[in-house]
Parts: sequence; structure tokens; C-alpha cells
Amino acid sequence: MRVPVLIALAGAGLCLGLTACDGSKPLIKRDEKRVAFPAADRPVAHIVSSRWSNEEARDRLNEAGEVMDKAGIARGMTVADIGAGEGYYTIRLAQRVGKAGRVLAEDIVAGVRDTLAERVAREDLENVSVRLGAPADPKLPDASFDRVLMVHMYHEIEQPYEFLWRLRPSLKPDGLVVVVDANRQTQNHGTPPALLKCEFAAVGYAQVAMTEMPSAGGYMATFRAVGPRPEPEAIKPCVLG
Repeated sequence: MRVPVLIALAGAGLCLGLTACDGSKPLIKRDEKRVAFPAADRPVAHIVSSRWSNEEARDRLNEAGEVMDKAGIARGMTVADIGAGEGYYTIRLAQRVGKAGRVLAEDIVAGVRDTLAERVAREDLENVSVRLGAPADPKLPDASFDRVLMVHMYHEIEQPYEFLWRLRPSLKPDGLVVVVDANRQTQNHGTPPALLKCEFAAVGYAQVAMTEMPSAGGYMATFRAVGPRPEPEAIKPCVLG
């Protein structure tokens, strides 16, 4: 008998919170108009599993360690792992930032997110949070991250200008976006470095460094947000030559 009472109370609270249950005002506030972003002039790769399925093999190459070292990821930092997948980087980031740091692991596939959440709980990683993102919006909290990591997933982003635009506010003033990808065409699960630099620059990011990263199957690039965030209609898309 307690469940109906709780539901009724929740409904009453909802009415009070929204101030209108008599039909005089809409209960849901809708965006007046969706912001329009330019389309990317490039193919988009299909989402696939990680290139290396064996984490021990990746560790023998010191993949995560080398990426974290070159990205300057240290104890106490707050890091977002976008496209976290099965959590190869998430687990190692948690160890690197320590108890004083935080890791937010995100994926856009609910089943993958759930599997990763189970792994995080099983390994008792109290400094890791797992959440579901959206294809064009990572939905990260503002001014929160020292580093945002995207490993072999940038080429799977169908709307890069919107994604990067919505990502910008989540960075701390000295925060960096770290991209690891292969130097090949996007339809072949990579991103040419010149294209990557151009798409980031279109949304107001400056490239800080570009480093060859054989252990991670390509290169690593870091970017910093500079100046004001451009209005969506002012973003000029990169044109492939």
C-alpha cells in the first residue's frame, strides 16, 4: 500500500515544482529553436570495438602510460574519458589521478556504459563516475576538467563542430583536450592530423602539440580553448581537398 502513496506524493511534488497542473501552462519547457551547426565535409566511421582487445598486450607497449605521461596527467586531476568503451583507459586513469582526483568515463552506447559501470563497481574504483553521453554532446559539467581524453573515437563523431562547441565549457582555464587517433582517412577509422587541427580551430581551439604515438597506433594531439567560443552560425567548416 505504500507504493501508491509514494507515487501520489511524488506527483504532488512534481506539480508544485512545475507550478502548473491545471493545463494553464506547459509542464515541459522546450527549446524554442535548435541551434544549427555546419555539417562535417568528411565520411564518418562506424563505431567498432577497440583495436586491441587484450589489455595485457596494450600494457606491454605501455600505451596508456605513454599517453598519460605526454598528456601531463597527474595525481589530483579531474579527467574525462570520452568513448570509454570497456574501460582500458578509465581504469589506468583512476590509478594515475589517485584518490584526490576524479575520472568521468562516458560512452554513448547504453550497454557499453552499463558493462563499464559494472567493472568500475567490481574493481571498487571510488574516484570514477560512469555516465551516458550523446553523439553530439558530451554533456559534461562546466569548468570541471583538467584533461578530456578521446582515444580512437574522434573519427566516429558525426557532428564534430557541435560536439567540440558543447565540450568547450567543460574545460578548466588551463584544461586540454587530448586526441589519440590514426593518421588515415576517417572512413578507415582515423583522422588526418591536418583535418583534426582544422576542425578544432574552427571552434576556437589552438593546437598545443602533435606527437607520434606508435604504442597507441597513431599520434596524439592536444588542444587548448582560446578566445571566446564562436557562435554556431560563425563556424566555418573545413573542406577536404
